Amino acid sequence: MTAIRHPLLTWTTVVPVFALLVLAVSWGRSLPAVPAVLVAIVLVGAVLAAVHHAEVVAHRVGEPFGSLVLAVAVTVIEVALIVTLMISGGDEAASLPRDTVFAAVMITCNGILGLAVLLGALRHNVVVFNAEGAGAELATVTTLAVLSLVLPTFTIGLPGPQFSTAQLTFAAVASLVLYGAFVLTQTVRHRDFFLPVAPEGAPLEEDEHAEPPTARAALVSLGLLLVALVAVVGLAKVESPAIEDVVAAVGFPQSFVGVVIALLVLAPETLAAARAARRDRLQISLNLAFGSAMASIGLTIPAIAIASIWLEGPLLLGLDGTQMVLLAVTVVVGLLTVVPGRATRLQGVVHLVLLAAFMFLAANP
Repeated sequence: MTAIRHPLLTWTTVVPVFALLVLAVSWGRSLPAVPAVLVAIVLVGAVLAAVHHAEVVAHRVGEPFGSLVLAVAVTVIEVALIVTLMISGGDEAASLPRDTVFAAVMITCNGILGLAVLLGALRHNVVVFNAEGAGAELATVTTLAVLSLVLPTFTIGLPGPQFSTAQLTFAAVASLVLYGAFVLTQTVRHRDFFLPVAPEGAPLEEDEHAEPPTARAALVSLGLLLVALVAVVGLAKVESPAIEDVVAAVGFPQSFVGVVIALLVLAPETLAAARAARRDRLQISLNLAFGSAMASIGLTIPAIAIASIWLEGPLLLGLDGTQMVLLAVTVVVGLLTVVPGRATRLQGVVHLVLLAAFMFLAANP
């Protein structure tokens, strides 16, 4: 007689819990080579589990709420990781928020967006999305990035690329206002702007391929999603010494470690966006990409502003010249991508080349 497997004993349920246990055992320890590799394998499993549970929640609540859940959940934990590293890092961590947020913006607006467009176009030739929603997302990301990452380079309140207390307070409040206004627009006032569209341009309210999960299943997946995300960020932190050793061995600057960790933290959103693109739901991919960039700035800067009350040392937020050029090109190319409401493989390749340029210059400044 064949045994019936309990629905709770699936790999997507076991892996997040196991990853959390591995995190508890390995936290604060220096790992030799073999345990570091095993932790990395568990980290990959936690990423895959997070994608699965994010898709379950998204299917239950519908778009654009599903994309918002994953973007905010990842960003809240990312903020906690940044603050923790700043507390323990001293003056060397003065530019950590800037480097992390800028890496997140480049990865989401070029990496996730480019990969989604390329995968979608390879399968469906031309991908379509709502230009009104994507344009609003890009405009909000651009404004947040300029207010929080560009202006500190040019203000004269304090020496160096940093805000004065009053300027930092204004940037934090403005970030919250912009992010709150966007969430209200996305979920209430103009929700249809952020729904997937059919080839003829009509919004698609629901995915026709499967019935949505029950409320209980969605709540279980939401809890497991949070557990998996905590494990992803925590294990990325555990792996950071090994990553630092590898980065030093190949001669890259230590700031490149932030890029690697950002890639790990954003891996669940990247995989979820890729899957949505292959199902011809590019608008979901755009919601994930731009929504993650907005949450990364709009939640991180206010959190860092509050944390700076207790943190000692400068807070360097302003981008350097090379970073500002990359941001400007990303905004222009992003605008040309989203305005038509349709894209081909070429746009995907262009965005991925911009990501490659960012990563190359981060490794070879």
